[in-house]
Amino acid sequence: MRRTLQSIAALLPLFLALEFFGTTSTAVASGFAILEQSVRGLGSAFSNSAAADDASTIFFNPAGLTRLSNNSAIAAGYYISPTALFQDRGSVVVTGAPLTGGDGGDGGVDIFVPNFYAVWNASDRVKLGLGVNSPFGLKTRYDRDWVGRYYAINSELVTININPTVAAKLTDNLSLGAGINLQYAEAKLSNAIDFGLIGATRLRTAPQATDGSVELEGDDWSWGYNLGLLYEPNRKTRLGLAYRSAITHDLAGEADFNVPAAVSALTATGRFQDGSIDAELNLPDTLSLNAYHQISSRVALTGDVTWTNWSRFEELRVTFDNPAEPDNVQPENWHDTVRYSLGINYTLSPVWELRAGVAYDPSPVDSTYRSPRIPDNNRTWLAIGASFKASDAISFDVGYAHLFVDDSQIDLSSSTSGNLRGSIESDVDVVGLQLTWKF
Repeated sequence: MRRTLQSIAALLPLFLALEFFGTTSTAVASGFAILEQSVRGLGSAFSNSAAADDASTIFFNPAGLTRLSNNSAIAAGYYISPTALFQDRGSVVVTGAPLTGGDGGDGGVDIFVPNFYAVWNASDRVKLGLGVNSPFGLKTRYDRDWVGRYYAINSELVTININPTVAAKLTDNLSLGAGINLQYAEAKLSNAIDFGLIGATRLRTAPQATDGSVELEGDDWSWGYNLGLLYEPNRKTRLGLAYRSAITHDLAGEADFNVPAAVSALTATGRFQDGSIDAELNLPDTLSLNAYHQISSRVALTGDVTWTNWSRFEELRVTFDNPAEPDNVQPENWHDTVRYSLGINYTLSPVWELRAGVAYDPSPVDSTYRSPRIPDNNRTWLAIGASFKASDAISFDVGYAHLFVDDSQIDLSSSTSGNLRGSIESDVDVVGLQLTWKF
């Protein structure tokens, strides 16, 4: 046991580093959630939480740890390739003149996302686990001179979640699990500022002729918890119920303004000065109901329904310590969502298992306030995957999913940023590879 713990401890710094430098992406699930916590799950469109067949059950349902008879560790990585292509449809400044600039290029960013899980036996009925993952993340990036630059250039959210877990088999049919989530969050936002418009009356500058910018950055540590229940009425059927708590981050950081020399007189009012900022980030809680049923010796069906409390995300408000600088407020008014997924597992041979899945993942975004920072919309998942058992100790999993995302309409209006009108065409491809080691 001590040697096992030492081995896991030695690996953790590597995976923490990978998480920090790797987990920024255009969000793959709706909103800015990241479901990529299991390659087996990826291959079934994340319908197989009740299967509880590897240590990634720490994230989806910690009670499932009681089904794992061996100590084991998982290392997984996902290559995520999103697209976000904007098409302008008559964007204008307050004077009625067209907003200048191109369509911003591809706002999606290809990225590699890793995670790590381990489980070991404390006794025949009690299991201990540890997960390191990123449950939320976002990155969109547009050209600095694009037509929507006053609303967004770079937007980035990184989370690193450390999840120690315990599970106990209370009876032959019922297991419970619980975990603590120690979570780090870092956010970065940037956009251009039309100082030419702001200074038009006082300095006689022209709109869009004297652009500056602002970059906001903040981070925080916070915590939450997750709970799980797994009921097995018979050997062929499993029913799971899992809850992940909401987490609130009080982000603290800095604002960095870039004010062109031609309009530097605007800073005499005390505004547009570098300084400290604060922002509250309300991450949602989730409740999942899932099922697994083996209909033959080779075929099993899986299903999952997950509710996400996205209505916690009412606004994105940045407060400046500088009393002369008013709060920067972006209304969001997101609504709760329910995600549905179905899958099938097929045991081809003692060493090969195949799987496929489909899911419908509705967006929480209120279309009235949709922003190019998070150009989210409803998405449909199609996924396939396979497992290969190389030996009693080593197995590999691969998964692939394509996400069909509805086109996102954007119609935002501001007295200083103009009226941004257009649509964003998006889709996402995800490939995952996982190594499982039993010891």
